[in-house]
Amino acid sequence: MRTREQLNAVIKAYDVRGVVGEDIDEDLVRDTGAAYASILRGEGETTVAIGHDMRPSSPALSQAFAEGVVSQGLDVIKLNLTSTDELYFAAGSLNHAGAMFTASHNPAKYNGIKLCRAGAVPVGQETGLETIKDMLVEGVPAFDGAPGTITEREVLPDYAAFLRGLVPLEASRPLVIAADAANGMGGHTVPEVFEGLPFDLRPLYFELDGTFPHHEANPLDPKNLVDLQKFVVEQGADIGLAFDGDADRCFVVDEKGHPVSPSAICALVAERYLKKFPGATIIHNLITSKTVPEMIAENGGKAVRTRVGHSFIKAQMAKEKAVFGGEHSAHYYFQEFWNADSGMLAAMHVLAALGESDKPLSELMADYSRYEASGEINSTVADQKAATQAVLDALADKIESVDELDGVTVQLKDTEAWFNVRASNTEPLLRLNVEAKTAEEVQAIVDEVLAIIRA
Repeated sequence: MRTREQLNAVIKAYDVRGVVGEDIDEDLVRDTGAAYASILRGEGETTVAIGHDMRPSSPALSQAFAEGVVSQGLDVIKLNLTSTDELYFAAGSLNHAGAMFTASHNPAKYNGIKLCRAGAVPVGQETGLETIKDMLVEGVPAFDGAPGTITEREVLPDYAAFLRGLVPLEASRPLVIAADAANGMGGHTVPEVFEGLPFDLRPLYFELDGTFPHHEANPLDPKNLVDLQKFVVEQGADIGLAFDGDADRCFVVDEKGHPVSPSAICALVAERYLKKFPGATIIHNLITSKTVPEMIAENGGKAVRTRVGHSFIKAQMAKEKAVFGGEHSAHYYFQEFWNADSGMLAAMHVLAALGESDKPLSELMADYSRYEASGEINSTVADQKAATQAVLDALADKIESVDELDGVTVQLKDTEAWFNVRASNTEPLLRLNVEAKTAEEVQAIVDEVLAIIRA
């Protein structure tokens, strides 16, 4: 019998995730499929689309989930190998609930499930995961009707055509594109999406391999961008694209091999959408650069600031009827894509902007990069609340204002510099982000705050 404590370690705020064979196995996944199907059946749903990434454990786990779903009388459409945003496309375009088997950027030993309802509406702790957890503890209610059916469907061509319809690239100037798929699902989707476009694609690590033989599929960590940075320069590429394991995030490298801040990408895409939808609302999380709300305002849009995390962003997108939303972590959300995130769609907007310009990417992006930032710095802290308060107490004389939307965001006196300290939802970590006008000021603030946190 599973205990709630065991399940709390696996069923998290936004998804199901754990080490295969220890935290997560076929029996747990089969029961999770049955529990989710039981909930959906009560809501009048009939079908679940299931996709999986290239991890060695993904086919068997997704099959077990499918068995759980059909045991409750719902039908399954197996999409087989898909990126996460391809699964969202299927859930949106087919109007079915969805389940994606992936552990995103985590190492090979992990796997998990991202769930959504019809229309790619996300399922989080408050919208289904807690109920699934209850069922797994108490037992999934039996269903005495006929089991559902399992069919297979390929949606990659439709996904690619849909994206190309949102961001036409046929008229772009020719571009050399270096792309690092990190042996993840970008190797599956990028060739299909770019087929027939005026791009010379130079692939790096496009072979699907869920053991990640070259580097982790986590481009948020600078060490995982190094190969692409070198490759861009060697190939004389106009741009470099780095995808994470399930290809729902995309990081950008300029022609000099320098990483482009995800906040700068947010600002560029926001500006493009405000030209298309004047006066529209754009969502950004509180860690993105101040450049983002500044540029939204300058382009006549309405900026709405939100907490970190895709479930908050997607809920806010729907509530505010926002056309676009961006996070510092390179998650980008689109109203035209059922408010779901797509690294590919963000990359296509950057390619469109570059293809329309005669500038190199480094010059094009300079307009969207007004400040220096630390990036996210993690510290292992036993008492996160006490450490956060210690920072506020020690710096009290230097603080102009504090808000508590997500952790504490501190605006410092007599400067444009600010920092945010927030606790991880899943680990004993405090996360620090700092932004200021100069790299020297950023480093001084980082040193001062970390000295307090790590004391």
